[in-house]
Amino acid sequence: MTSPNGLICFTNCLLPQEDGALVEKDLWIDERRGVVLDSQKTFFLRKERPDRVIDLGGNILSPGFLDIQINGAYNFDFSVYEGDDETYRTGLHRVAEKIVETGVTSLLPTIITQERSLYPKLLHLLRPYHSPTSATLLGWHAEGPFIQFAKRGAHEPQFLLTAKEEIKSFEEVYGADNLTVNEDWLMDDETVGVRVITAAPEVDGVMSSIEELARRGIVFSIGHSIASTGLATAAVQNGARLITHLFNAMPQLHHRDPSIIGLLGASPHLSSPSNPTSPVSATFPKIHRVPSTVRRSAAAQGPQATSEAFDDVQTPPLTPVLRAQTDLDDLHLQKGKVADLAFERPFYELIVDGIHSHPNSVRLAYSSFPEGCVLITDAMKILDPHLKDGVHEWRDGKRFVKSGDKLYLEGTDTLAGSVVTLDKCVRNFSRFTGCSLGEAIRCATYNPAKCLGIEHRKGTLRPGADADLVVLDRRGKVLSTWVRGREVWTKAD
Repeated sequence: MTSPNGLICFTNCLLPQEDGALVEKDLWIDERRGVVLDSQKTFFLRKERPDRVIDLGGNILSPGFLDIQINGAYNFDFSVYEGDDETYRTGLHRVAEKIVETGVTSLLPTIITQERSLYPKLLHLLRPYHSPTSATLLGWHAEGPFIQFAKRGAHEPQFLLTAKEEIKSFEEVYGADNLTVNEDWLMDDETVGVRVITAAPEVDGVMSSIEELARRGIVFSIGHSIASTGLATAAVQNGARLITHLFNAMPQLHHRDPSIIGLLGASPHLSSPSNPTSPVSATFPKIHRVPSTVRRSAAAQGPQATSEAFDDVQTPPLTPVLRAQTDLDDLHLQKGKVADLAFERPFYELIVDGIHSHPNSVRLAYSSFPEGCVLITDAMKILDPHLKDGVHEWRDGKRFVKSGDKLYLEGTDTLAGSVVTLDKCVRNFSRFTGCSLGEAIRCATYNPAKCLGIEHRKGTLRPGADADLVVLDRRGKVLSTWVRGREVWTKAD
């Protein structure tokens, strides 16, 4: 059903705001242009009211969800290419068409560490895409291969690389055309495809490449890393904007050196490069390369899947290297005054399935820095709300065992990734943290969009934004999904 004049009014609904509030208010959209409207300006300029009015019965009308780290879904793995472009595109489009049932209207397909010759092909196939009935593929998220061997998780060790040639190494692996400032592959509406690269700043050549990657509009994410507090701080000062799946594949919080996790509570006392008590950011730990014997052994045995959340490599706390203490710092005398940081704290991803991170850890992170929280699924190809528990095929002769939201390798107790949907992450997040549903929605809409620099178009209900919408009941269950002003999925009665 369409509106004769193209105008639709959603009424009797709660609208999530960019600050996490829920406000009872109507929303007007133009289904022909696929955008959210300013109702007052539209009425006075066009002198028309919407011909179609939809009463949502007091439910929530949210911006569509954004998943910026997802490895696959609906039996398709973004990292697996079997030599046929058409087969790959078919699988890619199947995910985009089906995932709208979970409320996701935009996503970043993620590819994990690969044999380097595959990157240009995969990244070319993962260029921005959308159809009238599908979620929008915003580009790609490359997780690896410039990651730390000690925190590699399920990434194949023989394919890990250093960046000896700095930015040139990134260009050689991903393809120089895929890292240009002005993209040649744009979406139909000329919105630049957004990209994220997860890498470890302590790996040779990575730290000195961050500034240039950020200049090109690429979101650098710290992940699969053993970076100390000083090193992680230096990475953010150089332009790192995100932390990949917080708590997983990184040293755990320690009071002497909170490492990457400590960025959420970054102290103004240590944040300024000119502060004499700042961590010595130029002091890098010596990072070992992947031994050739390990490469040969791993290659002979084939891929060894392990959990990113619970690996068996222990990384003891590092003692922070500080310059001499001084008491010359200016102190605030006004109650409630908090010193400004010399840099913006990075956004951070959370997998809120109740398995990868304990509910207390989720609440601790959110309490430290709510504005930076981004919910992700990090889901595997087995993600499918209709898939029953049991044993399922994976790849390389391995099989999954699915038990609710838990996913294990058959015959082991090793976690094999996530199978949770993003709408369930939102519901879990509200329960785990005690925050309102509106605040939880913000972490799957406005925050990820802002991280990617597209908050004027996605993850928001501001006038001019894409009319990507999801209707939720008051418990956060998806009732219907709209993409660019058109209803593309509705829950069966």
